[in-house]
Amino acid sequence: MESSLVEDIVIVGAGIAGLATSLALHRLGVPSLVLEYSDTLRVTGFALTTWTNAWKALDALGVGTILRHQHVQLKENVTTSLILGQQTSSLSFEGTGKHGDCEVRCVRRQLMLEAIANELPSGTIRFLSKVVAIEESGFSKIKIVRLDDGTTIKTKVLIGCDGINSVVAKWLGFKEASFTGRYVIRGYKKLMNNHGLEPKFMHYFGKGFRSGVMPCDDNTVYWFLTWTPTSEEKELAKNPSKMKQLVLRKVEKMPSDIKTFIEKTETKDILTSPLKYRHEWELMLGKISKGNVCVVGDAFHPMAPDLGQGGCCALEDGIILARHLAEAFTKKTGKHVAKEMGEEGKSKEQYKKIEASLRKYAKERRWRNIDISVTSYVLGFVLQGDLKLVSHFRDKLFPAFLAELLLKKSDFDCGKLN
Repeated sequence: MESSLVEDIVIVGAGIAGLATSLALHRLGVPSLVLEYSDTLRVTGFALTTWTNAWKALDALGVGTILRHQHVQLKENVTTSLILGQQTSSLSFEGTGKHGDCEVRCVRRQLMLEAIANELPSGTIRFLSKVVAIEESGFSKIKIVRLDDGTTIKTKVLIGCDGINSVVAKWLGFKEASFTGRYVIRGYKKLMNNHGLEPKFMHYFGKGFRSGVMPCDDNTVYWFLTWTPTSEEKELAKNPSKMKQLVLRKVEKMPSDIKTFIEKTETKDILTSPLKYRHEWELMLGKISKGNVCVVGDAFHPMAPDLGQGGCCALEDGIILARHLAEAFTKKTGKHVAKEMGEEGKSKEQYKKIEASLRKYAKERRWRNIDISVTSYVLGFVLQGDLKLVSHFRDKLFPAFLAELLLKKSDFDCGKLN
């Protein structure tokens, strides 16, 4: 049945970026409607490494404490070369940076999404709502969002948090994300009893691949492997059991007490996907915001996972956008001035405020995200390069450099929601 709705703010996508943005706005007293095409909260990738910068954002949202109770804090990064057959570096995660104590956990995506969604007012998320078109309404610049069920929604602000294949990013003029040439296989194993692992991020480097294994909590272990597939391997990417065999072949020299978690992973808990990113010149020159429309998270900056910062940067985006945008809705025009302006004048005035707030957000986030995205891409090249010089650097010198870089890039505070 066709219907028509009117909203102040519409957010497309109920992933980490969309829910964080909505909750940040809610904390500042500004309501929003979140559109999600699936019938429930969507989880892809099982877990994500959540660094210090992400915990600052989660605390600003008021969900940090809940998630800390559900996940173990990782104390150390330990890197092993499966080519050399030895540990090449270790780095403590218990230091202090410019923005306070370092904090790293491997957080289950489902639990993060639920923690944020549970804090939103009932009815904020509208499921089974797939956006098929975005239009503009005359001088008012109101956006009209059309859904596949015939519903139309008029909104003063449109925020694209709709991931790597974003409809909103396309409307803003962004091209499709580019393929890095690499794939990632992710998996997790939930055990009936304690896994017995120490709270460490265990990194493994092999010929043309990088792998990681780490605990989420006392019973759950998350693992991943990134590599450059042959055309034959790409064909098998949709077959989880074949992908599992491929991982086990590559990590055959991994210690058996660690490898066992990959062996025990069920095929339904294995996901393979191509790694995509946005070219740095697109991030430099592209329109992150245009009028009353902007993008957040993967819709803005899809990136390789080599710094583990995609989800963390999406959380930062949401906090910073909400802080700027809330000003456009909470700063009232004086009564006398408002009376003289009339309704049309007031809506034009608010549009200007919205446009200015989104421009501020875009300016603040552009260089931070370019830095993280480009660094991630270059890391990926070095981590899996087969050139003699590159592989020597990777196996002998790089692990310690990478571990330091992971901490340096995550030493960032997006600020509070006042």
